[in-house]
Formats: sequence, structure tokens, C-alpha cells
Amino acid sequence: MKIRTVIVDDEPLAREGLGLLLAKEPEIEVVAECGNGTDAIREIGRLTPDLVFLDIEMPRIDGFGVLRALDPAQLPFVIFVTAYNSYAVEAFNVHAIDYLLKPVRQSRLQESLQRLRDKIRDRELKENSWHLGQLLEQFSRLGSSLLPRAEAGAGGKGDPDEGRIVVKSHGRVHFLQARDILWVEASGDYVTIHTPQKSHLLRETMHNMENRLLRHGFQRIHRSAIINLACISELASNRNNEYNVVLNDGTVLSLGRSYKDSLYAALGGVSPD
Repeated sequence: MKIRTVIVDDEPLAREGLGLLLAKEPEIEVVAECGNGTDAIREIGRLTPDLVFLDIEMPRIDGFGVLRALDPAQLPFVIFVTAYNSYAVEAFNVHAIDYLLKPVRQSRLQESLQRLRDKIRDRELKENSWHLGQLLEQFSRLGSSLLPRAEAGAGGKGDPDEGRIVVKSHGRVHFLQARDILWVEASGDYVTIHTPQKSHLLRETMHNMENRLLRHGFQRIHRSAIINLACISELASNRNNEYNVVLNDGTVLSLGRSYKDSLYAALGGVSPD
């Protein structure tokens, strides 16, 4: 999932330099650059980005003035970028993720982005921490047909609901059907479930997801990827004389050597070798 980002700095070279560093971070998508506080207030309000790299010392409206002018309920994550270290205490008093000194180094930037990931993960956990009573009430409203049923015994046909995956995010409960999932990606202590509409972060292990989805036509192709076999478009060779798995939506995933045979078997013995 892309982290929509705005860069705010009155120095064009500083904006350009930071933009070049961020271009090396695949999860970052720079959606706007602003050269003054007035433009920053307008663009942040219009675009509602996830993250803002914010210079402190700017003419007329400084970085702190920008934050004061924004709706507190819609404040993005903020990483201050400045040539001076005298604002550090004030920066953290407004709950900034980090405080970077110019010139920004790639390694230091990556430390800030890791702090950001931790903050995003913490926020997701808080949003997903539903009280048991609230969950039961939600399930009750939706109807008993949505509650998971007992799995069929060995040799049985299986239950049509056992492929349902419940994802809690942003105050909503999403019910995903296994057939609608393109692939599952390892994300530290979490997994990211990719569907054609959006991606969902779920606190789960790849091992559990593999066991849960195997009977629904999924296959592990890498230690960090499980795919829906029905979504495979092609197997394409790469420069290492190995193969990548290409999905219908254009996603390209590496096929791990230790997973080749099991994938070929799942595809009915078809092998490009």
C-alpha cells in the first residue's frame, strides 16, 4: 500500500533532493510539493495525504503555523526536515514522527520511515481492537449466516463459509471470500491480503494463511507470497534463469526454488523447464 506523501520546503533544491531520496522507497508516493506554508495548507487539506515532510523555517507561515491551520482531526503523520536542531523539543511536542536535519541521508530517512511504519501499525491495531461485545453485536445484525461454521471432516465437501476471512480496519469489518483474493504477502508479524479493490493488513502468520487457503486453490510460491492459482497469467523467466509468477492484474512475484515443484504439481504437472 502506497503512503501518499507531500513535501513542503521553501528551498527548491531541498525539495528536489528529498524527492530523489524518496524515489528509492517503493512504498512512498509523492503526491505534491509545496514551496510555502500557504500552498502547503491548501494542498494538505485538498489531498489529505498520509505523510508530510515539513520544513520548519519558511517565510510568513512556518511549519508549526501550517500544522496549527490544519483540521486537528485530519492531521497527517509529520516528519520535520530542517537545517537547525533548536526546534527538536517543540517538534516532538506536536507529536512529529521524527526530526531530520539537512542534508538528509538515505540511512537516516529509512530510520524515520521505519518509525512511520510502526506508528501506522499501532494505529491499525487500535482501530482493529474491537470489544468482543461490539463484534457479537455486529455479527448479530449481519445475520447468523455470516458466522463461521464448523469445518467439514476429512473427505467432506467443506463448508462454503470456511473460506471467509474477516478483516477489521478503520472501524469496519470486511468479509472477504477466498476466491476474491489475488495473493497474500508477508508483512513482518502481519500479512497483507491483496484483492482487486484494495489491500488489507491482518495480524496473522503466513503458515496459518497457507493452511487456511490451500483447499481453496491457493499455493505458496515464496516464503513471503501465497497466490490464487486461478489468477496466474503466466510464468516468465528472469535474468537469473529462474521464473517469476505473473498474475492477471500485472503483479510479478518471484518463484522460490524450494516452491517450484509444488507449484508445478498444483498446475497439473505443467513445467516451463
